[in-house]
Amino acid sequence: MTVHSLNTKRASRSAESRAAAQDWRALVSDLNAHGSAVMPGLLSAEECADIAGLYPHEEHFRSHVVMARHGFGKGEYRYFKYPLPDLIEGLRSALYPRLAAVANDWNEKMGAALRYPADHAAFLKRCHDEGQTRPTPLLLQYGPGDFNCLHQDLYGALAFPLQVAILLSEPGEDFSGGEFVLTEQRPRMQSRAEVVPLKRGDAAIFAVHNRPVQGTKGYYRVNLRHGVSRLRSGQRHTVGIIFHDAK
Repeated sequence: MTVHSLNTKRASRSAESRAAAQDWRALVSDLNAHGSAVMPGLLSAEECADIAGLYPHEEHFRSHVVMARHGFGKGEYRYFKYPLPDLIEGLRSALYPRLAAVANDWNEKMGAALRYPADHAAFLKRCHDEGQTRPTPLLLQYGPGDFNCLHQDLYGALAFPLQVAILLSEPGEDFSGGEFVLTEQRPRMQSRAEVVPLKRGDAAIFAVHNRPVQGTKGYYRVNLRHGVSRLRSGQRHTVGIIFHDAK
């Protein structure tokens, strides 16, 4: 057994234990009510620093995006390449089955025929069969004045409807400003905005595109976008775990 495979198995076990320790009844309730939920302390401060410390090392990444060049905001991010770092790969695999159950429930309520397999490897095979083969987990870096415009992380015809963002920096110490923001467009109503409070190591689960909301005549579909408000000072790192691969 190689050191890499051993580390991967250890990370997978660690990720599974972290996922199992979460209060999923409360998380699912928040997701259904608000389109987002917070897993507190998913990563330790040391793990956050280790992941953020990967940013300057290009060998871990497949591409580098400067947001201002594309009108996405200000700041930058890098997409990891395969193989993913062990802990990120482990969390991607461990969180997916629990979120797939939510995704399937949402699709049923919205009248969508698509159902997601319980195993992440099976879902990735579907992505790859659709020509979506590029990994999407990413590491984001913001400095003073940087922000991320409201957007949706859709990278092809096949998209998993939930994703996770883990804050790697400590608000009030490493940076100020830079709040994680969600907006929800409701039919024939004004949009609703929500700031999701996060501390270092906390993970936000949130809807990628849309979700069902109970109305007087059954469920209707609302559209969501997410972004980051302007950083006032310091430096902010976030790791994003997206479950579908890109075209």
